[in-house]
Amino acid sequence: MDGRVTGKVAIVSGGARGQGAAIGQLLAEQGAKVVLGDIRDELGQAHAAALKKRGLDVVYSHLDVTVSEDWERIVDLTEKTFGCLNVLVNNAGVVSSADAVLETRENWDRVIAINQTGVFLGMKYAVPAIRRAGGGSIINTSSILGFVAVDGWIAYTASKGAVKLMSKSAALSYAKDNIRVNSVVPGQTLTPMVLEESNPEANAAFAAATALGRGAQPIEIAYGVLFLASDESSYVTGTELVIDGGFLAR
Repeated sequence: MDGRVTGKVAIVSGGARGQGAAIGQLLAEQGAKVVLGDIRDELGQAHAAALKKRGLDVVYSHLDVTVSEDWERIVDLTEKTFGCLNVLVNNAGVVSSADAVLETRENWDRVIAINQTGVFLGMKYAVPAIRRAGGGSIINTSSILGFVAVDGWIAYTASKGAVKLMSKSAALSYAKDNIRVNSVVPGQTLTPMVLEESNPEANAAFAAATALGRGAQPIEIAYGVLFLASDESSYVTGTELVIDGGFLAR
């Protein structure tokens, strides 16, 4: 079925590559007007340009999710360019695999700032715009490591567990505004970031612990986001969509 989000306007953070690029592309292919935000400006501009060449309504804007002014700017750009904002996908994130002793304070602060505070700021500045549009959907990216612990990964686990509960809290706060808030829960996803920053042994261990025996392709996560962004999920709020190949089933 085509046109599942026709007429909707979406912001996707971390949209220059990997999972965010797949999400932005799929939403645009399904009829949405999409603003991609990222700090990787060259990649983001190239991705947006390639999609525009295909006739899709996509623009790119610099977005550091830890900076309030960047969020104000991208929301303002979205409303001025496309007239409204209906969907926010808080996708930007970083990984970190260290225990409490080995993790540095500097890296802890970086992970929390991007993965958790970035989600908070996204909702803070997007909700008023989505209210003005009459409602919509917010999709925040949590993780299987927001549900269960593995050895190490303390900062990442803390940030993704927080996103899960932040999403529930926001769902209760904004239901009266016709704004649904959910989190998507990917398992191991074979993005450039994961392949570059996680060691091969860790990647193999995650695959082995997954019922399907492999990591996800970014498009497999994007289809879950598409469902939550669309009116097909009109009665879904305050919950998690787990897309993990059976990791949490064990």
